[in-house]
Amino acid sequence: MNISIELSLLIGTLLLAFSIVFSKAGYRFGVPTLLMFLIAGMLFGTDGAGIEFDNAHTAQTIGMIALCIILFTGGMDTRTSDIRPVLAPGLMLSTVGVLLTTILTGTFAYWLSGWEHRSGIGFTLLTSLLLAATMSSTDSASVFNILRSRRIALRHHLGPMLELESGSNDPMAYLLTIILIQCLGPQGIEPSHIALSFVLQFAVGIAAGLILGKAAVWTINRLSLANAELYSILVLCFIFIIYSTATLLQGNGYLAVYLAGITIGNARTVHRHDTSRFLNGITWLMQVVMFVMLGLLVNPADMLRTALFAVPVSLFMMLVARPASVWISLLPFGRRISARSKTLISWVGLRGAAPILFATYPVIAGIPGATEIFNIVFFVTLMSLIFQGMSLAAVARALRLTDSDSTPADHFGVEIPDDIGSTLEQVKVTPAMLAAGPTIRHLSLPPGRLVMLVRRAGRYIVPNGSTTLRPGDLLLLISSTTS
Repeated sequence: MNISIELSLLIGTLLLAFSIVFSKAGYRFGVPTLLMFLIAGMLFGTDGAGIEFDNAHTAQTIGMIALCIILFTGGMDTRTSDIRPVLAPGLMLSTVGVLLTTILTGTFAYWLSGWEHRSGIGFTLLTSLLLAATMSSTDSASVFNILRSRRIALRHHLGPMLELESGSNDPMAYLLTIILIQCLGPQGIEPSHIALSFVLQFAVGIAAGLILGKAAVWTINRLSLANAELYSILVLCFIFIIYSTATLLQGNGYLAVYLAGITIGNARTVHRHDTSRFLNGITWLMQVVMFVMLGLLVNPADMLRTALFAVPVSLFMMLVARPASVWISLLPFGRRISARSKTLISWVGLRGAAPILFATYPVIAGIPGATEIFNIVFFVTLMSLIFQGMSLAAVARALRLTDSDSTPADHFGVEIPDDIGSTLEQVKVTPAMLAAGPTIRHLSLPPGRLVMLVRRAGRYIVPNGSTTLRPGDLLLLISSTTS
């Protein structure tokens, strides 16, 4: 049956629109938005509405494009001042932590596959390690989405550490996945080639990300384009230039785009706010498309047949492998990171689209047991998003690691150019602030800081010195960074 382009476009856009509306219902009950997109894809798939999608190559290509944009945007939103204090532990988690998770989970899966006969799964040790490698990294899209969309403010720099880990550990998981696929291939791989691959992937990835990121900043600031909107398109082009260049030079493209995002995001560039808003919109589109597409790709009936194997593997990852890898990786930092912080980091081992995407690589490579690997990874991802994603805020509060004085959401939508030497800040009026008097002139503001707008009960007030304030008002302050 031939389906017209118009009908395909209608079905595709209706599916995306339904997924967005469907996700709103889940958000009210604390269900991660991205989990709802996965479920929406499953509802419309082969065992649901009957849409057939089984092209792993297409899924992998779209997933690669989406992951590049997600990692780059996550990097752009990461302030180097925030991650500098947690750089060392974050990198330990994203490298040693991923390796330990792979070894522990792979060993358990190998033991389980030899003991569990009812599931019909019998993995070799290398296949078990491949299964573990595909899902050894925390998912950047899930972590960025949950922490930022729910505005979970964590103490002790835990937010930046978790975002740094999730943004930088995909390259390690990808590398382990590719190496294990090569080991399972007909020609195998020499141990010396494994070491060389590690060095090349990380050295070239880091160099390409930093050098091309700086080149992008130089280019953007020296161009004089007639249309401001073209700067956003130019940055989007740079994402794939950087990824492709790093990959063609045998480096890790995902690491390169993440580092380039940090480099560009922390530099002064023209039309930065417009570019950031454009990329945030594209990132959401990519997340929706990727999660819905991966939901369509899985066959729920086949996935459920792996439940007897996938459930214990998932529980082992959440309760044993992830905590053990976190505590061991952070041993060099002693008491700098408290036991409560390590416990929360252990629980934020969110799996998501990246592990499912990496699970398509064995399928395309024709590795024996690849279909089972994909279904198990999908099942583990669902359990992680349900149990860890839904409980993240509650666990953080129970461990007393949330900051009640977090910055409120952006209720003003006001932006200013970076080059004017000023910053914007939102402050909530408290009774203590009004102790000297109820008007703006009574506020004890530092020199160089002024009140631009007042938000009260959904209304906006343009203030002057005699404007009367009330507890609960939200103030938009502008302050000079050059004084």
